[in-house]
Amino acid sequence: MKKVFLFFGLLLAGNVQAQYIDKVTDPVEWVNPLMGTDSKPSLSNGNTYPAIAVPWGMNFWTPQTGQMGNGWAYTYAADKIRGFKQTHQPSPWMNDYGQFSIMPVTGRRKFNQDDRASWFSHKAEVAKPYYYSVYLADADVTTEITPTERAAQFRFTYPKSDSSFIVIDAFDKGSYIKVLPQEKKIVGYSTRYSRGPLPNFKNYFVIYLDKPFTTARTWHGNKLVKDSLEINANHAGAIIGFKTTKGEKVNLRVASSFISLAQAELNLKRELAGDDFETTKQKAKDTWNKTLGRITVEGGTIDQMRTFYSCFYRTLFFPHKMYELDANNQIVHYSPYNGKTLPGYMFAGTGFWDTFRALYPFLNFAYPSINKEMQEGLINDFKEGGWLPEWSSPGFADIMVGNNSASVVSEAYLKGLRGYDINILYEALIKGANNAGPMTAVGRAGAEYYKELGYVPYDVKINENAARTLEYAYDDFAIYQLAKALGRPQSEINLYAKRSQNYRHLFDPETKLMRGKNKDGKFMTPFNPFKWGDAFTEGNSWHYSWSVFHDIKGLANLMGGKQQFVAMLDSVFAMQPVFDESYYGGVIHEIREMQIANMGQYAHGNQPIQHMPYLYNYAGQPWKTQYWVREVMDRMYRATPDGYIGDEDNGQTSAWYVFSALGFYPVTPASNQYVLGAPLFRKVTVALENGKKLVIEAPENSAANRYAGKVKFNGKTYTKNWVDHRDIFKGAKLFFDMDEKPNTSRGTQEADYPYSFSDENK
Repeated sequence: MKKVFLFFGLLLAGNVQAQYIDKVTDPVEWVNPLMGTDSKPSLSNGNTYPAIAVPWGMNFWTPQTGQMGNGWAYTYAADKIRGFKQTHQPSPWMNDYGQFSIMPVTGRRKFNQDDRASWFSHKAEVAKPYYYSVYLADADVTTEITPTERAAQFRFTYPKSDSSFIVIDAFDKGSYIKVLPQEKKIVGYSTRYSRGPLPNFKNYFVIYLDKPFTTARTWHGNKLVKDSLEINANHAGAIIGFKTTKGEKVNLRVASSFISLAQAELNLKRELAGDDFETTKQKAKDTWNKTLGRITVEGGTIDQMRTFYSCFYRTLFFPHKMYELDANNQIVHYSPYNGKTLPGYMFAGTGFWDTFRALYPFLNFAYPSINKEMQEGLINDFKEGGWLPEWSSPGFADIMVGNNSASVVSEAYLKGLRGYDINILYEALIKGANNAGPMTAVGRAGAEYYKELGYVPYDVKINENAARTLEYAYDDFAIYQLAKALGRPQSEINLYAKRSQNYRHLFDPETKLMRGKNKDGKFMTPFNPFKWGDAFTEGNSWHYSWSVFHDIKGLANLMGGKQQFVAMLDSVFAMQPVFDESYYGGVIHEIREMQIANMGQYAHGNQPIQHMPYLYNYAGQPWKTQYWVREVMDRMYRATPDGYIGDEDNGQTSAWYVFSALGFYPVTPASNQYVLGAPLFRKVTVALENGKKLVIEAPENSAANRYAGKVKFNGKTYTKNWVDHRDIFKGAKLFFDMDEKPNTSRGTQEADYPYSFSDENK
């Protein structure tokens, strides 16, 4: 690891010296892949696993502490490792698809997942994005892994033994294994998935060893097969063995494909070629440093640097690549919709309900070219599946609410992405916005009610109806924005403009909160604004009432104006963390995470309220945004196994931190504005993809100096509470004069407030 140059800065609070990092030369070395892994179903500190992969890789690898099929594949508190699993899992709640595992054992043929499991210690574990190593105590074997996009290299260091083995587990639900001793090769496939149906789904794999086998057996379930090295069963596996000397290293080269065994071979040859383990490791490290190098931060504490880069790492996985390059170097993919191999891009493993908020805006900001590929993948989703997937796992998953593909598609085009057929995607948005899909999470559940009444009623047996209504209204705003950009007929533009105001139907002037409404136009009763679920999704009315991303001024006016609006915002942090869990019949982990966070009703562990601290900017009190955003960053994030408060969720919760550390956040993704907070670091340099740079400076930044006294944009005094995406992409310098006291005169005029639809459409 290269030396890191340090300088010491004096904190204004007391006489404590903080160590500030002046220059990062190896950003990947600041990442802790174990951040968020100390989780369980009842309490999430991230619900992550150490993903050993390259950015947006088709495959990730992780040590597997959980049992086969358990979404909690790796938990920090576990004592044993059962295998090293190829995974595509976006979250434990969604679980995995196409997984298989590899595990070294010694002493005797132990292939059952419990028998082969080995004790391990974090003291003998090294986890980096590009490399993983752990000592397996029971086997006396050290395992090392390093990845490419569709392949990986393993290196096992064995003791002296005449009974050393490697177990290949293709998991249950239908799998195949064949051992080819003459070629020192094992091939097979897994058909396991958690969300389906997935026609003709297989994850094919090929494994080469650099050491001859002296024994080879296949197995199914808990039984060894005596007479065949090829087996197709519900749960198939293989165990191959050999003698080893003390310290002998056995190397494996592994690749996979969703298309065929021949394609898996091709992926292996293309991505590993003649490289040895160390060469693949260095290439993976270089890829991470290049990708993370898009943003350089300076002048933060050691903890802030580690947290920033650990969160940054989490933003670079999902959706992951499902496409491959065929023998003619043409881009092809397995279609989860019809089971065919078809040309073009395909991505999977993300839920727009989570990621439309900050993850996709981050891609448009820092990596627009990869999102262009993702938009082309969405075209193929629509062509092959007939709808856009709101949750792809890897096909349609029937979970969560909203029609937030509208935001993902519209924002990309509005922020300048071109070179793909936006008209096909617009057609997909119109279909999704006006029709119920083949399942409740595709298209719009309650579409006919929404079009007729302007909301999804509470009493028509469509769950989480108020949440759906609020998200549909924002999604209609996104379509309205795209319709204008594409020059669609004015009547069409007007329709979605009008529908974007449907949030007003659910505003209850008595409580000044959003409330479910019955089909007859009367509000549902009784109403408890602290009741989680029911009319809302994984939250209560205090969380969801702010989900008017596109018209905060309109919402503030409904609440009684700016003063009352700010009072309502303040109340979120001031109230006790009381809750009503009766809808769920028990305390779900999201409730518990709000309760223990000690920030009132603010539930940062789940997505609906994450933008809310930025809303003070819309009422002329930006210093409160600066205070609360820093509080959330300081208290809710750390590069430790318990480092998140709630689910990390496919990069969304991490993207919140990365944006906030830069000093702004995309409250309204389908607009060109980022709403200002205040930066966490003394200097940030963003190397934009177009060759320009955004430089953010805050030289007096510290734990005490969290407020923006004065702000300058390109050298000129800047009073606005937002910056424009287009101005940033011309190349820009943003300067914050940080202070320990709030500046209560800056950003207070209505002309300084961020965009609201109500300003545009009087």
